[in-house]
Amino acid sequence: MSKRKHQIPSALRHGVYSNLGLLPGEDPAEFEKFRREIFAEFNINGCSEEAIGDNIVGLMWRRQHLTTYGLAKHAREKHRRIYAKLSPPTKDWLATLSDYVQEKETRSPEELDALRKQADEEAKTELGVALELIEAGDVVTIDYLLNELSIIERLDQMIDHCLKQLAHVRGVKSLSSPAAATFTTRRLPKAA
Repeated sequence: MSKRKHQIPSALRHGVYSNLGLLPGEDPAEFEKFRREIFAEFNINGCSEEAIGDNIVGLMWRRQHLTTYGLAKHAREKHRRIYAKLSPPTKDWLATLSDYVQEKETRSPEELDALRKQADEEAKTELGVALELIEAGDVVTIDYLLNELSIIERLDQMIDHCLKQLAHVRGVKSLSSPAAATFTTRRLPKAA
């Protein structure tokens, strides 16, 4: 269990369940309909506009579906309670020293396996679709979302800077182009 907890499937890290796209339990058809509506509203066309449009769609979708993170948090807490049965029993006074004292497991492997199966069934029954949010791991946390948004904001600032540099260079080039050099202005006749 602990091995899977720290592993994030690549589909969750890249694309399919990125924090600004879909998370487990969210409807892909609803997301695509939402995307088409936003693209139509802002009249998005062209590769650069589509990239910006996808950012807008992702941010607006996340804002409308922030409750998914609350559901994920609640599901993780319930999941921990269900699987707490697998932990060896501890005495209250030892609980505070749990980092330093390891209590010997008194249950047989068969008992642990039976408890694990029982916990798996209980988790499936009680959590249902929300179990996918547990399997997504840390991807479905507010901290992860904030980190993703800060990275995106930083990248957007860098892209904006590059676009401004490009516009500046194009402006300078247009001033020094041969066509600009041959351009003459008509002078008004001198007043008598």
